[in-house]
Amino acid sequence: MGGPEIEQLIGQFARLPGLGPRSARRAVLRLLQQPEARLAPLIRALEAAAKTTRVCGLCGNLDSVDPCSLCRDPRRETGLICVVETVADLWALERAGVHRGRYHVLGGVLSALAGTTPETLNLTPLLSRLSGGEVREIVLALPVTVDGATTAHFLSERLREFGVVITQLSQGVPMGGSLETLDEGTLAAALRTRRAV
Repeated sequence: MGGPEIEQLIGQFARLPGLGPRSARRAVLRLLQQPEARLAPLIRALEAAAKTTRVCGLCGNLDSVDPCSLCRDPRRETGLICVVETVADLWALERAGVHRGRYHVLGGVLSALAGTTPETLNLTPLLSRLSGGEVREIVLALPVTVDGATTAHFLSERLREFGVVITQLSQGVPMGGSLETLDEGTLAAALRTRRAV
């Protein structure tokens, strides 16, 4: 096979989400077969991203400017903040185009096993934004897990003092979903969050 440099490159690719050793090997081989057309542009893009990417001081998003482009957008509804666990969650909501307010990235959810405590979450900027008085609703868009539910409960208790409406995403049967293929937790959530027709 290839030399140590190539094996190191394959190892780095294999660490990326969704790529195992075989997929990483195929990707690296493809890049190395046409270095000027594929590898050189990738290197330039990685270097540029490494130099310019920063964490938004307001919401925790990743961008090349701080505050990020979403926080700077005057068309965004400033009174509505969607709280998510990760930047990946924020990007997923943006791709769906379903939220026109602002965001806040917690950087995790409370977890005794992972050692995530309230002090390790990105809460201070959120509390500062709420103390300004213009935020009227917080949408908790956290994972539907025990840790996500614990975090949602913690946040709702902590944020209640600011007098904002606290909501969370509905949970239940996905569009086109068959009841027989859903797990019990999803079915229970679907019944609990039912609404009038």
